[in-house]
Amino acid sequence: MKAIVDDRQAKHDPKHFMANGVVLPNPEQPARVEALIRGARAAGCEFQAPTDHGLGPIAAVHSSEYLVFLKNIYTRWQRIDGAAAEVIPNIHPDRREASYPKSAVGQAGYHQADTSCPIAEHTFESAYWSAQTAMTGANLMLAGEQSVYALCRPPGHHAFSDLAGGFCFFNNAAIAARYLASQGKRPAILDVDVHHGNGTQGIFYGTDEVLTVSIHAAPERFYPFFWGHAHERGEGVGLGSNLNLPLPRGTGDDVYLQTLDKALERIQAYGCDVLIVALGLDAYENDPLKGLAVTTAGFKRIGAAIAALGLPMLLVQEGGYLSAELGDNLTHFLQGAEGQ
Repeated sequence: MKAIVDDRQAKHDPKHFMANGVVLPNPEQPARVEALIRGARAAGCEFQAPTDHGLGPIAAVHSSEYLVFLKNIYTRWQRIDGAAAEVIPNIHPDRREASYPKSAVGQAGYHQADTSCPIAEHTFESAYWSAQTAMTGANLMLAGEQSVYALCRPPGHHAFSDLAGGFCFFNNAAIAARYLASQGKRPAILDVDVHHGNGTQGIFYGTDEVLTVSIHAAPERFYPFFWGHAHERGEGVGLGSNLNLPLPRGTGDDVYLQTLDKALERIQAYGCDVLIVALGLDAYENDPLKGLAVTTAGFKRIGAAIAALGLPMLLVQEGGYLSAELGDNLTHFLQGAEGQ
């Protein structure tokens, strides 16, 4: 399997996030890239650098207002007397239609959903190359590859068109999907991250150009809380093109695989010709952000079940945080996807 990664993704090195009112070390660390590279190579992947496709495909998903904010906010933030080293919001509007402030603090609150997406000096650069990694994978799919692994970091599925959140800045899977759709493909996104892909859902909620399916820990008591419920089916022409399959906390391999069957049935019914897998590995039983209880062997079964659809498949890395088994979990998923 061909794989793509860029060294500049490691420049984004967030120090903090807040959970339960406590400031903690941020788990979305550059060392994730090293562990995932080892895991992919163990499955036989050969890495190459991404091609720069420019801002166009990113701007097809994210607003120009948001892109200007993300590119400039770190420099602006440093001009605030006594400001922290990272851009972290402390106030948010009650609706997206609220007035747009001139203040860096106000704009941070408007464009950052939570405290887990701090912006530092190299955040824009790393997020840009993460998106280009996904775009390069999409072009390899157009060139006829059956499966490609895009090691995207920072991840993307919590990013809306104008809103960062949950460690995410650019929605890599959405960028690849919209580009593939523009090239005449009919893509579906299957999100297997332990957290609901709320940004991906939001981007495509009112359209049927991309089917979005997410299997995740039930959000009533788990991030992202406000999205990912089973009744959310899309709206307008997108009604019926969004499927959420929330699972109880602690769900293990067998029930997960049964739920995956429902997701794959919907994907088949959509008639897509290319599948984008938002590949979170944080459903693992010992992941630091515990939600589900998938085993290392379970990831191989998941990969094999998805591959059995026979669709060309772009794997876009999402979550999966540092544990001794992170790389091994990726190895097993890729082996399953490749029939090894």
